[in-house]
Amino acid sequence: MSGPVPPTAGLPHLPTPPPPALDPLPGMPAVTDPHDVDAAAGPGMLSAAVAADKPLVYVPHSGSGDVWVIDPATYQVIAKYPAGKELQHVVPSWDMRTLYATDDRGDHVLPFDPRTGQPGKAIPVVDPYNMYFTPDGKYAISVAERLRKLVWYDPRTWQVHDETAAPDCGGIDHADFSPDGRTAVFTCEFAGRVAVVDVASHRLLRMVDMPHRNTRMGPQDIKLAPDGSVFYIADSDANGLWVLDGAATHVLRFIPTGRGAHGLYLSRDAKQLYVTNRHEGSISVLDAYTGAPVTVWHLPGGGSPDMGNVTADGTQLWLSGRYDRTVYVLSTKDGSLIRKIPVGNEPHGLCVWPQPGRYSLGHTGITR
Repeated sequence: MSGPVPPTAGLPHLPTPPPPALDPLPGMPAVTDPHDVDAAAGPGMLSAAVAADKPLVYVPHSGSGDVWVIDPATYQVIAKYPAGKELQHVVPSWDMRTLYATDDRGDHVLPFDPRTGQPGKAIPVVDPYNMYFTPDGKYAISVAERLRKLVWYDPRTWQVHDETAAPDCGGIDHADFSPDGRTAVFTCEFAGRVAVVDVASHRLLRMVDMPHRNTRMGPQDIKLAPDGSVFYIADSDANGLWVLDGAATHVLRFIPTGRGAHGLYLSRDAKQLYVTNRHEGSISVLDAYTGAPVTVWHLPGGGSPDMGNVTADGTQLWLSGRYDRTVYVLSTKDGSLIRKIPVGNEPHGLCVWPQPGRYSLGHTGITR
C-alpha cells in the first residue's frame, strides 16, 4: 500500500513515554546530559581534534560522480575531485579525523583529509550507499541498500568483520542510535518499515511497520529526539514524520510537514528540528522535543532541499538541492536564503566541516 496519508494517519495521539534508563554500550563516551544527548555538540564546541581543520563544505554528486568543495567564507567552489560512479554522502569517521565519500555503484569510499581538504586513495567497501559508525567507534557500518544488508567493517583496517542481512528492509538507507548506543534503527524506504538492530551483537531484533506502508519513497532520514524519548522518521510519500517510541517498538503518531519530507537536522542547541520537504521547496521547523510545529521556511522560487547540516556556530543551514544542481545556504535565525551556489549533477549528502562534538555516528555528520 502506498500513497499520501491523512495528517492523523488514523492514529491516536499517544503520550510520549519517558526515555529508557541508560545502560551504555561499553566503550561509548558517556552521555553528559540525559535531557540532551547532543549536549557535547553545542555551538562552537569544537574538539582539539578538529579545531585546526579547514572550514569547508564537501558536496558529493550522485549524477556526475564527483565531490565539489566549497569555501563557506566566500561561497565559492574551490575544488572538484572525480570520486567514482555514484557518490551519495560525505561521512565523518568516528574519530572525526577522516571524511569518506561513499560510492555505492563503485563499491568504495574515497577518504578526505579534513586538515587539507585533499582526497586520498579509494578503499574497497561493499555497496556503501550510506555509512555509520557504532557509538564505541569499534565498527564502520556500510548500509548496503542494493544488497539489503549491513556490512560491519574494522574502520582501521577496512576488513569485513561480519554482515547483518535485512531481506525485508527494501531500501535500507538511514539510521540513528539510541542514547545508550545499544540500539540502531535503520529506515526501509521501499518497504514502509524500519529495521531495529542490536549494536553489540549485530543482530536484527525486529521490523516495525509504519501504520501506512509507503513503498515508493517511504521512510527516509531518521533522528533521535534530544532526550531519547522518540525517533522521528521522515516519510516522503506521507509528507511528514512518523514518531517511533524511544524503545523502537511501535509508532506513536504522525506529524504532517510538507511534500516530500526527507532530511532531518537538529539546530546547534538541539531545540529545533529542521525537516527538508524536498518536493515543495520548504523546510519545516519543529520543536525537537515535542514535534510541535514552529514555522515553515520557503525557498524563493522553490527548490529541492535534500541533505546537509548546520554550521559549527549554528547560524547557517547548508542543504543540497538534489534536483536543481544547487546548494542552498539558509539563516537559522529566520530561514532567509543567504546564497544559492551552482554545483554539479544531483548533489546529495553534503558535509559541512568541521563539526562540534566528541565523536561522529556518521551520515553527513551526526555528532555527540
